[in-house]
Amino acid sequence: MRQRLFLPLITLSAAFVSAHTLATQMPPVPDQRPGRLAQAEQSLSDQLAQAPWMDQRLSADERARAALNEMTTTEKMSLLAGDFAAPMDPSKQVRGAIGSAGFVPGVSRLGIPAQQQTDADLGVTNPGWIDPDRQATALPSVLAAAATWQPELSRQGGEMIAREARHYGFNVLLGGTAGLVRDPRAGRNYEMPGEDPLLSGLTAAARINGIESQHVMSTIKHFAMNAQETGRHKLSADIDEQALQESDLLSFRYALEHSHPGAAMCAYNRVNGDYACENDYLLNQVLKDEWGYPGFVMSDWGAVYSAAPSANAGLDQQSAAEDFDGVVYFGAPLEKAVERGEVSHERIDDMAYRILRSTFAAGIVDHPPAGEPIDTEAHAEVAQRLAENAMVLLKNDDAVLPLDGARDKRISVTGAHADRAVIAGGGSAAVVPMDGDALPDLNPPAGVNTQRLYPKSSPLGAIGLHAPESNVTFSAGDDIDEAVAQARDSDVAVVFAQQWTSETMDMQSLALEGEQNALIEAVAKANPRTVVVLETGGPVAMPWRDDVAAIMEAWYPGQRGGEAIANVLFGQHNPSGRLPVTFPKNDEQLPRAQVPGLSIGNSAFFDVDYNREGADVGYRWFERENETPLYAFGHGLSYTTFERHDLRLERSGQKVTAHFTLTNTGDRKGRTTPQLYVNAPDGSPARLAGWESIELSPGQSREVSITIDPRQFARYDSGERQWRLEGGDYRVSLADSATDIDETQRVALPAGVVAMAKLPRDSAPSTGEDEQRVAANESAMDDSP
Repeated sequence: MRQRLFLPLITLSAAFVSAHTLATQMPPVPDQRPGRLAQAEQSLSDQLAQAPWMDQRLSADERARAALNEMTTTEKMSLLAGDFAAPMDPSKQVRGAIGSAGFVPGVSRLGIPAQQQTDADLGVTNPGWIDPDRQATALPSVLAAAATWQPELSRQGGEMIAREARHYGFNVLLGGTAGLVRDPRAGRNYEMPGEDPLLSGLTAAARINGIESQHVMSTIKHFAMNAQETGRHKLSADIDEQALQESDLLSFRYALEHSHPGAAMCAYNRVNGDYACENDYLLNQVLKDEWGYPGFVMSDWGAVYSAAPSANAGLDQQSAAEDFDGVVYFGAPLEKAVERGEVSHERIDDMAYRILRSTFAAGIVDHPPAGEPIDTEAHAEVAQRLAENAMVLLKNDDAVLPLDGARDKRISVTGAHADRAVIAGGGSAAVVPMDGDALPDLNPPAGVNTQRLYPKSSPLGAIGLHAPESNVTFSAGDDIDEAVAQARDSDVAVVFAQQWTSETMDMQSLALEGEQNALIEAVAKANPRTVVVLETGGPVAMPWRDDVAAIMEAWYPGQRGGEAIANVLFGQHNPSGRLPVTFPKNDEQLPRAQVPGLSIGNSAFFDVDYNREGADVGYRWFERENETPLYAFGHGLSYTTFERHDLRLERSGQKVTAHFTLTNTGDRKGRTTPQLYVNAPDGSPARLAGWESIELSPGQSREVSITIDPRQFARYDSGERQWRLEGGDYRVSLADSATDIDETQRVALPAGVVAMAKLPRDSAPSTGEDEQRVAANESAMDDSP
């Protein structure tokens, strides 16, 4: 028995060894599954090639309708809610998601790709460092882009961001901010394109057009009245319809008239009592019905509180539903609402249809991301060019600037980590810059859950390159006595001051943080040739203004901010930036001396009465209140001088064209931005009506013509829901800023309605000119040496 039992064991063992030997010696048998999978994929590809929704000759509307007709209810619903794609726990990563702000599944059997969503306006972000290898070119702040008054530069920035998004596999950028700066202390002002609807709208349109030109979907946001971070989930922005239409909504309208973002993002806050993402007036009555916006409305992350009310009010897609809202309202709750008849089947179809339409219109079906390489040098040049054009020279007594290495043999540099980096804003827009964070150990304030990032671009190093024969010394600024001693022994003292702002927090006042004011005052007493360089998210108070020789606002200058700052300080680039926001003297000059709700936050509901200023935002408020600001909207100096003269007006119906002559009267080539302001017969404050950014050689003159949009003369009639000219004599002023008027002429306009057409549904790819030709605001460049 043993032998019998033993022999079979030996036989089995030998057979196993023999089979194993044969298996290792013979060529492997091909796995049939990949072949079958390839066949299935080829079969699906062949079928899709014949599908009408894949026919690129059809319009986005036609393709969306054809795809919708083939979809099941489950597939339609799957488009309506997304997931957060950067969870703190990597094990909870959403299948198929790259890893960033959001992910919305596609419909693979119909060839509809998933939405891979990433922030946005300043570059491709890397929230929570979810991808340790993802770095991106960090652009200067959106407010800095607005300070160039050159929309084309914003367009170039949008193109750059979209190319990098495609490299990493993203097809949706959550960028295209068009909100207004209402309170200069708000934490996200650095993401905003200014306080004026025309400037803000055209700047946003340019960024959107740049993004969409690369077959990446853009997102105009935050709709609407997202004017502060304090209590943003609880506050109600209360404002009457006329004022809302003439300010914040007008900015969005201008942006949408000159660009075609696939998505519009509704804001966190309430507007006149209703949450923005379930606000019928904003989403249905204005955006979709009155304006005819053909895209879809997505929520901000954590801005949805209901299923049926939100869907019926116009929300089409819930973003990062479970992680941020806690409930996937546009999942089972919405399905049950349909079953109960609270939401119609037609509404579900409309929601899915709008998403599909934008998907086709943006080109992300026909041109999926292909991992194109990043041209880091070219992209850094985009960032630097934008930064250089954004620098605003606020003051320059006795021509202390530009610096001169031959004259300034001892240069003192102090403060703001200028030996290592420039500062960037915080929050969801924060970009992990190329080459990483220069100050990884510098954390945000307690309770602020965001990255605090510093691009590795040293102003000190760049200054040294411009003045290789000079003795350039640095003091961190922590020891004021040390900084004073260094400045006293120098020919010129350059003090850097910074202000870090971020999403989720507002500044409590306009004062610079810490002891920076004391540092500047002390250095200025020690050296009359003190230059202050501000790296801020927006306006700050300057109690030392009269004591320093020069002030330059550098904003958050991005990837090559240090190089850009030095180029302007030394005159390699003539400063040409203009303020896109008013700089107040102090908090008491503002409509609200304190940020509303600072003691409340998100702990309770509260209201903010924006009817106090209404449509008179920024410079209009200062004019109405007869207040003189620290620095006016539109202000900006140059190293050369210009004259604007011979203003003439020409009228054809409601259209007014201003003609004037611009001359460079100085001895340097430079760029300037003549501006037009209009005043209505009703005595309301002036409105920016147009501008042109022009570069001229010394002694050169140019004839300039700017056509003014009739809405700049009109008022919004909330009863008739239309813009109306009251008729009479209107003043048109040629100016260097909102308060520096050169000439004024009058023009008589007839009373009547200003027609406003629906937004176009289909458009050819933007050439970059459309958003700049409103009010003839193209940037003109002189090609002469």
